[in-house]
Amino acid sequence: MARGRGGARGVVGRMAVLGLALALAAAAQVAGAGHDYGQALSKSILYFEAQRSGRLPGGQRIAWRANSGLLDGNANGVDLVGGYYDAGDNVKFGLPMAFTVTMMSWSVLEYGDQMAAAGELGHAMEAVKWGTDYFIKAHPEPNVLYGEVGDGDSDHDCWQRPEDMTTSRQAYRLDPQHPGSELAGETAAAMAVASLVFRSSNPGYANQLVQHSKQLFDFADKYRGRYDSSITVARKYYASSSGYGDELLWAAAWLYKATDDQRYLDYLSNNADALGGTGWSINQFGWDVKYPGVQILAAMALLQGKASTHADVLRRYKQKADLFACSCLGKAGSNNVQRTPGGMIYHQSWNNVQFVTSASFLLAAYGDHLATARQVAQCPSGTAQPAELDAFAKSQVDYILGSNPRATSYMVGYGATYPRQAHHRGASIVSIKVDPSFVSCQGGFNSWYHRQGSNPNLLVGATVGGPDEYDNFADERDNYEQTEATTYNNAPLIGVLARLAAGHGGGRFGHSLAADEVAATSIRSDNQTSLTSPSLAEEHTSPIEIEQDATASWTERGKIYHRYSVTVTNRSPKTVHELHIGISKLYGQVWGVDKARYGYVFPSWLGSLPAGQSAAFVYIQAAPPADVWVTGYKLL
Repeated sequence: MARGRGGARGVVGRMAVLGLALALAAAAQVAGAGHDYGQALSKSILYFEAQRSGRLPGGQRIAWRANSGLLDGNANGVDLVGGYYDAGDNVKFGLPMAFTVTMMSWSVLEYGDQMAAAGELGHAMEAVKWGTDYFIKAHPEPNVLYGEVGDGDSDHDCWQRPEDMTTSRQAYRLDPQHPGSELAGETAAAMAVASLVFRSSNPGYANQLVQHSKQLFDFADKYRGRYDSSITVARKYYASSSGYGDELLWAAAWLYKATDDQRYLDYLSNNADALGGTGWSINQFGWDVKYPGVQILAAMALLQGKASTHADVLRRYKQKADLFACSCLGKAGSNNVQRTPGGMIYHQSWNNVQFVTSASFLLAAYGDHLATARQVAQCPSGTAQPAELDAFAKSQVDYILGSNPRATSYMVGYGATYPRQAHHRGASIVSIKVDPSFVSCQGGFNSWYHRQGSNPNLLVGATVGGPDEYDNFADERDNYEQTEATTYNNAPLIGVLARLAAGHGGGRFGHSLAADEVAATSIRSDNQTSLTSPSLAEEHTSPIEIEQDATASWTERGKIYHRYSVTVTNRSPKTVHELHIGISKLYGQVWGVDKARYGYVFPSWLGSLPAGQSAAFVYIQAAPPADVWVTGYKLL
């Protein structure tokens, strides 16, 4: 995750209007022509070879790369050669790497048959194994996990090819005295789902992955603590804002799927309240927050008839999974995801595409499972058919591939117009195979980072951060928020591309429906779901009650201002912890809550809300009241 040195963006004047008109016309042509999803799939998997660290294999297809990081771990007395660089830098950050492998593996699990049909299954499995081989090395003891090699500060002050690295390669580890439940839990999840990828072709390796996964899950759960409190150098780059509850549930869900061991389903259900699995209603899924993924996995278990004695809890998980889908589709009221004028999901300015690809995968996979079970997603304003989830996922992928107002593909090497100045050290400096002359830290900045023109090496298949909230994009190397690509952008994308390349849904376990069956489902679903699902009134009840009142009004400069008081009450018999409040249509100042990554939170001195207790905040604005809702909480 490179800090970079900010770049100029923006469009002005009449030339901008003309350019936009031309781009819109070109976009219409692109949309009409369709996309070559098979080609995009091949390229998206190829990108991972550019991110490899370690000794490259004989079949390496990205020829401008060479061996790097061959002494990683030496100073710590452990072999940590291998793994992936996360983005345009040369650090091996454990949390995004593990999430990348989890999502690559899930993509293969759902759409392995489609990858095989496209001739890419072998390459996808190689990409997964490059990560899991490293995780095995990084987990030399049951309660030890090496979570990072290199540090972001020294690396980001240096612009070097990975083959020339002179920056620190110190390794940072977790152990009982230095816990890290997010990182250990995510790595456990990665190894669990990867074991399913190799179960048929390499059962011995699959069993090895399961054993590592079990040990890491036990380590994460027994020695609970935030990983960025133990590996503090990661905090500036991959801080854990959502805590570790989601990773513990995520790991348990994948271990249940990998082992069919009831104790992991018990864990997922018995800790649903305490770890936030049924309390969080968040419309963002990525390397930090896994709650929507957990909720969809739990919903899949319910849909597949595996609820056992936990049906009620899994139904509550499904309600949250449905709300995630509904928020993406614009059917969740105040909790709807913002979209750009061109229709792209928008969450943040820095690398927004990561949330586009991850949401697209969740919607596609969830839509397929809903269709198989002849179910729908229940929304506050009605229902969402599986076909709607599929269509929206496709629209987001199409946007990335060029069906957007700029007619620009945000995948390097795909389409006629794509980023030429990706923010990436190796791609932006001449290959060591072409010019073996050493490139120093400052020399890289002077000769290559600030150089005008295209990168000398094409970062094929890299999905960059993408445009801003108005669909604007500047292809400039120092515009790191928009032109840097990451492994976790591509990992979920390969699954959706495989599905689209095949022209239909369904995965390697055959949970798809034929087109006529899907059509019949849309007709029968309302009657059938009424037999198995709670009513909408029951579905959207919450133990947290919110009341708003206008406590004062006055006129100032011709405008009528209102002072609104919001009271939040815990109606649960348990204590509410880590309460997050969502607020939209807020145009004035707010007092009594602080802005956090996933909404607003009460001050730190109000760390919990006991049963029956209330907390309040106020805001002032010359407008109707804001929309206020609960984003997430834990019940203990």
